[in-house]
Amino acid sequence: MAEYITVDQFGYDEFTEKRSRFIGYCKPVKTQDEAVSFINEIKAKHWDAKHNVYAYILSDGQTMRYSDDGEPQGTAGVPVLEVMKKSGVVDAVIVVTRYFGGILLGGGGLVRAYSQAASIALEAAQLVTMELCCECCVQCTYNQYGKVGAVIPSCGGVVDDTLFEENVSVLFHIPKEAFGKLNKALADATSGEVSAGIQEEKFYKKFERK
Repeated sequence: MAEYITVDQFGYDEFTEKRSRFIGYCKPVKTQDEAVSFINEIKAKHWDAKHNVYAYILSDGQTMRYSDDGEPQGTAGVPVLEVMKKSGVVDAVIVVTRYFGGILLGGGGLVRAYSQAASIALEAAQLVTMELCCECCVQCTYNQYGKVGAVIPSCGGVVDDTLFEENVSVLFHIPKEAFGKLNKALADATSGEVSAGIQEEKFYKKFERK
């Protein structure tokens, strides 16, 4: 997996439908324990609510859970899960709290309301694409630093830190697919004297590159 979609931050939003108050919460999570902990946190916060419906999906491709929490089967947790699946989002959990307003919404009305709550929760948490990157280090002389410092961003890399000691060490991350292009550009710029080494592979937020 070179890329995946998740949410950037905790977010929430709400609306009222026929006097029922729907509050959609969303948060990025990495594990099932984190998802369950967040669900329990919202349940404790809204202990007096009629329903606290949830769904979550992890990036392992296997962990996917939901609960209707007392709503008619298929009218609450499934719509929330379907919104997440259609958005392609993983490593995220959504909890929709409903304070019943005394007016029944019917099956179709519930599906629409829980789908809307999930959608506005995702929007509040802001979808973001993560891409697999190489965390790298390149060492060069002070004379070479200007060329090296220009090559890294031109190949799509992002400088994370620079250490000025006897030589210069530049720590940066770059999309995995661009690593080969980077080392070729470094060799061209420094007559083959400088190359980057991979320290670790890790996912970073993707941004538009020129």
